Amino acid sequence: MDAIKRIMVAVVFTEYTEGLLKYAAQIAEDLNAELIVASIINSRDVEAVGTIAAMGYEVDSEHYVSGIKEERQQALDQILGKISFPAKKIRAIFNIGNPTDELLKIAVKEKVDLIIMGIKGRTDLEHVLVGSVAEKVFRRSPVPILSYRDEKNAERLRKHIQLK
Repeated sequence: MDAIKRIMVAVVFTEYTEGLLKYAAQIAEDLNAELIVASIINSRDVEAVGTIAAMGYEVDSEHYVSGIKEERQQALDQILGKISFPAKKIRAIFNIGNPTDELLKIAVKEKVDLIIMGIKGRTDLEHVLVGSVAEKVFRRSPVPILSYRDEKNAERLRKHIQLK
């Protein structure tokens, strides 16, 4: 097995993001690996803003995207301020597109050795164990994936396991 030198962590900036980033940073630090934080702005959201703008509302896709990127960068900076991971070994990538496709493209283009992602995305439906993006990335990824669970989800999943 080759050494893990480049880790991609997929984030959507929810209540789970801080724990996910801390977890990924710890693994990257233990392995002396670079950490690539990947966040995808869903092209469907951008298209919806375009549709609203076409109806005469004062919004446009360009400002929407730049605002989202700025918000995500600020959130990332705030979280990274709490983590003792070297800034020179971390890079953020904010792309627009289909989240599954974009995450896989980044993984290939950046030659990542490992992907770390959560089991939940933007929705938090109790009956959904793996989000649709996570599920698709798990099925299609050419590199290993490590699935992160925060304590809340881990406890919920433990309750569903029957010990005899």
